Amino acid sequence: MGFVTYIVIVYPLILLLNVCSGSLSSMAVPFSTTDAILIVVDQSGQGDYTTIQKAIDAVASNNSQLIYISIKPGTYREKIAVAADKPFITLSGTDANNTIITWNDGGDIFDSPTVSVMASDFIARYLTIQNTFGTSGKGIALRVSADRAAFYGCRIISYQDTLLDDSGRHYYNDCYIEGAVDFICGNAASIFEGCHLHSVAKSFGVITAQHRNSPLENTGLTFVGCKITGLVGGTVLGRPWGPYSRVIFAQTFMSDTVSPQGWIDWDDPSKQRTVYYGEYKCYGPGADRSKRVGWSRELSRDECAPFVNKTMIGGRSWLRSTPIHFKKQLPHPIGLGV
Repeated sequence: MGFVTYIVIVYPLILLLNVCSGSLSSMAVPFSTTDAILIVVDQSGQGDYTTIQKAIDAVASNNSQLIYISIKPGTYREKIAVAADKPFITLSGTDANNTIITWNDGGDIFDSPTVSVMASDFIARYLTIQNTFGTSGKGIALRVSADRAAFYGCRIISYQDTLLDDSGRHYYNDCYIEGAVDFICGNAASIFEGCHLHSVAKSFGVITAQHRNSPLENTGLTFVGCKITGLVGGTVLGRPWGPYSRVIFAQTFMSDTVSPQGWIDWDDPSKQRTVYYGEYKCYGPGADRSKRVGWSRELSRDECAPFVNKTMIGGRSWLRSTPIHFKKQLPHPIGLGV
């Protein structure tokens, strides 16, 4: 499908998070979101660049325009970083199944990611981001260390620490996230809506390791209308990386991959008094709370509300629609210029 065919597809303009009656803010992004500069990445040489990193590097430091990098189908074997001084970039494929960014690296969680996002106001669409390091240790597929980042229809795949949801406010919509141990970890304030979480753990698996260190930090992970699958009985919903770890599952389908106890304390019983692990109207065989640990919570509607409204990520103050007008601006670099 050619670029002209798909540019009018739009992001969800609002978060459909009415399960707990929370409303979202509606502040506008301080410039037009209908216009963007187009860069095309095509391995065949028919675009502006043949690698994604070169396209990102073409964006000027302190960029103040929307940059839409259209990535043609292919397997891109490269390690990608979006530097902090390159905000307002969108990386977009057309189908996550045929637009794949892959690398093989392990060890340090900040050095090993296949894709690292440090720039604010970042968007990724319809991409597979994977780290093929395997089962022998930490191998991050995606690191998000930036404020106001959104991911739509992406596949994020590794084994341990798949998604380092490090810091900032983030939104994940209709994404597939696969791993085994702590495969969504970090200390961001993030909402996952309509996402599919798949555990590949054969015996012991952990979905989340949230790293909130203080009751004053407004961070945590909220999963709304999601789905959890995997092998039977070997995976818990989370364990506390930080002593005030906070994770909420709302109206989420839990298959029997979720163990009856639901949560573990990472061999530190003192954290049972400070973590905030809640479930709201979840369903499926793994959602049975009769054998859940006593320090997790079955939330009421009112208790759920603060975690799905603007107090978590700021709502529509930064989520934006897909641009509908595109222009080329050459020669590079793009942006304010030097």
